[in-house]
Order: sequence, then C-alpha cells, then structure tokens
Amino acid sequence: MAQPAHLYAIAVGSNRPHGRHGRPTGVVAAAVAELDRGFTLFDSSPILLNPASGGAGRDFANAVVLVESALEPHAMLDALKAIERDYGRRPGKRWGPRVLDLDILFWSGGPVRSRRLIVPHPALAERTFMLLPLAAIAPDLRIRGALTARQMMACLGKRRARP
Repeated sequence: MAQPAHLYAIAVGSNRPHGRHGRPTGVVAAAVAELDRGFTLFDSSPILLNPASGGAGRDFANAVVLVESALEPHAMLDALKAIERDYGRRPGKRWGPRVLDLDILFWSGGPVRSRRLIVPHPALAERTFMLLPLAAIAPDLRIRGALTARQMMACLGKRRARP
C-alpha cells in the first residue's frame, strides 16, 4: 500500500556562486530542478533577488516550491540537508553566506515542533522573501489556522508600512 503524499512548501535560497551552476539565480534554478527529480514538483515561484539580512553579505536569489512527498517532516529535513551538502554547503556562521539554503516553510500534516525542526517556519510571517513567492503560487494555502499565505503577506505589508 502506497503512503499518502504530503504537500510541502520549501524555500530555496542562495547568495554564493557554484562552480557548475554559476550565480545564485542559477543555483536556485538547479536546486528547483533537483527537487523536481527527487520529489513530485507541484509548482515553483519565480526567482526573486533580495537584499541579504543579518551578516550574509551578498544579495540572495530566492524561490519557493511546492512538492509532494510521502516523507515525514524529519526525513524531509534530512533529504534537504543532503541536497545542500551536495551543492557544497558546509556548517558555518548562522547568518553567513551560503551556496544553497533549503527550508521547510509548511507541510500539510500540521504543526511540528522539535529541537531540529519547527513547521510552519517560525520566521515565515516576518520574511517577505519567503511569503511573497509562497503567496504567488499558493495564495489560499492555510498556513496558521485560518490564515492564508495571501493574508500573511498583507499583514506583513501593513506592519512595514507603519511609521
């Protein structure tokens, strides 16, 4: 009997070039293709260029993909970390530059909270570079209770517009 597929929203980011895939936009495009090969790609946002936050230095290329997989969240996290390592990601400074960053923003199975993983992503409501591409491909996806990606994006826009 086949295991049921779960829907995942995965953030894809890069701000360092890669020897084979080139600039960060090429790294993100290659990572999206890798996620398509490894899982069932449901949709992918356009790639956005965003200023770096924290001590990351260079600007980021970001996208969000929706994939289906029978993997449970911790197994999905392990699979994503393996892809990051394949692209040359090494442990380092928390907010430092990175060739590839893959984060689980959401999964259809409900909240997850452990020492290794929190889903929905705890900073999702504060990060335009995650919310904007997610709202572009899944505006009505319910992220937190009744809140959709579109509503979370609207709330973020209102908070940033205040003096």
